[in-house]
Amino acid sequence: MRTQQVFNPQAYERAWTEFGQEHYDVVIIGGGSVGAGAALDAATRGLKVALVESRDFAAGTSSRSSKMFHGGLRYLAMLDFRLVAESLHERELNMSTLAPHLVTPLRFIFPLTHRIWERVMMFGGFTLYDLMGGAKSVPRQKHMTRSSVLRLNPGLKEDAVVGGVRYFDTLVDDARHTMTVLRTAGYYGATIRPSTEVIGFEKENGRVSAAILKDTDTGAETTIRGSVFINATGVWNDSIEKLAGTKGPFSVHASKGVHIVVPKDCLDADAALCFVTEKSVLFVIPWGEYWIIGTTDTDYEGNLADPAPNASDINYILDEVNQRVRRRITHEDIVGVYSGLRPLLAGSSESTTNLSRNHAVARACPGLVSVAGGKYTTYRVIGKDAVDLAAEEMLASPHACHHDKGKVPDSVSEHTPILGANGYHALKNSVPALAVRFGVSEEIIEHLLGRYGALLDEVLDVVPELLDPIPDAEGYLKAEALYAVTHEGALHLEDVLSRRLRITMEYPDRGVKCAAAVADIIAPHLGWDEHRKAAEIELFQRRVESELAAEQALTDEAANQIMNRVGETRSHMNT
Repeated sequence: MRTQQVFNPQAYERAWTEFGQEHYDVVIIGGGSVGAGAALDAATRGLKVALVESRDFAAGTSSRSSKMFHGGLRYLAMLDFRLVAESLHERELNMSTLAPHLVTPLRFIFPLTHRIWERVMMFGGFTLYDLMGGAKSVPRQKHMTRSSVLRLNPGLKEDAVVGGVRYFDTLVDDARHTMTVLRTAGYYGATIRPSTEVIGFEKENGRVSAAILKDTDTGAETTIRGSVFINATGVWNDSIEKLAGTKGPFSVHASKGVHIVVPKDCLDADAALCFVTEKSVLFVIPWGEYWIIGTTDTDYEGNLADPAPNASDINYILDEVNQRVRRRITHEDIVGVYSGLRPLLAGSSESTTNLSRNHAVARACPGLVSVAGGKYTTYRVIGKDAVDLAAEEMLASPHACHHDKGKVPDSVSEHTPILGANGYHALKNSVPALAVRFGVSEEIIEHLLGRYGALLDEVLDVVPELLDPIPDAEGYLKAEALYAVTHEGALHLEDVLSRRLRITMEYPDRGVKCAAAVADIIAPHLGWDEHRKAAEIELFQRRVESELAAEQALTDEAANQIMNRVGETRSHMNT
């Protein structure tokens, strides 16, 4: 079974052939966090599972979050205690057991801006938060005076706070986490493939029985058959249901969230910060040598694949943060900007802030289960709920031959660590010895442990020259670019620079300077000739130029027009 954990072009060729020949218990559409959670849940129940993703894993919302598995503190104000309890349970589970190498504790300060009443209110809220599980393996809340807040975060304006509350949440590289969950599902037998778009469905006696697939890199088509299909496409939920000729009991509404990335020296602070604004929650989150600042929460209609940030989004974030910090942060400080779409369950309120962050699972039509809404933190629960309903629907299929009625096992995903988790804590205690063993610095070992956990030996199993930093992206090793295509399923230059590595959000040139060097490393392993390699570099540069231009546009419509002109990476490579 272990051979299933490696994602590479050869494995994807085998998967394409298999899709046209096999019958699956469950076929999952969508390779974001929810699809990944469903794939792992289904595979570990012993079901025969396939997952298809039209672009790259986590190419949409699941690589563009606030980079937290957060406990749902803000939902206490909405009195959504169930969601808070669920979020805290999942946060603790991932931090301690399922993904301790990727989900790590993060100290926060919640600045208080009103005397007495706000402190009393926040004491009550944080006490409830702690009792519900917020302080299971991290310290409880601690109330701080204004002077103590400013000593810890001297970059804040004195008049921006009257005190504060210290609490803990967690930090996660969302794209790496989703990809690793998918690799884990593959380890347990799921057949998983990106660059695979559902373009239609087939029905038998009114029941969805097959999906027509298109390889978005080559244009080839095949048909995949399954007892039940799970629509885990997030903001594309309604489009998939339309392809199936149906309309489920809920719709999905897109809310845009934008973040900016600035160097660490822009703000003198020793903790993450959480501010409540009139329109959204503003996080200031440490990310290596940078701060991630966001987010916005605005209604969105437009390009779902490339929801470009615009100047209004960026100016809003800058205006809000600059009201609170001593050193003014400017456009010139920004090294990265990214935007994601929250797939909210549509409601009657016009304000997307009030739309449900809960998730819903429903039978859209016979043979098709749709799942939408929810938060990244609860991806596992959402996936489990989707598979629970899909199991019922699967057993109603005339082709359900793998399990007798009532015999589908219960979920075990709560007890299944993802790849790289087992042994991580022991390796974390052995950094000096590992550095000697592999002949690299302790800093490199720390870096790799935080990205690959117990799989770091696979990354380091290369010729010595690949242990050098990537030119113009020295925060990463050449070996990591290679590993992205040999083990982690990257098929394009953009996949490597944007999601396996986070170069596009961490360097002012957005990865343009290192693109050629990375292309040289990965080209032989992807079968690229010089023409194809040049095309990948040129397209990546054009997309970066378009993104930078879109950031100058004043509206979503104008930004969308700019991004639409360059189009998708995979559509350009379709020959």
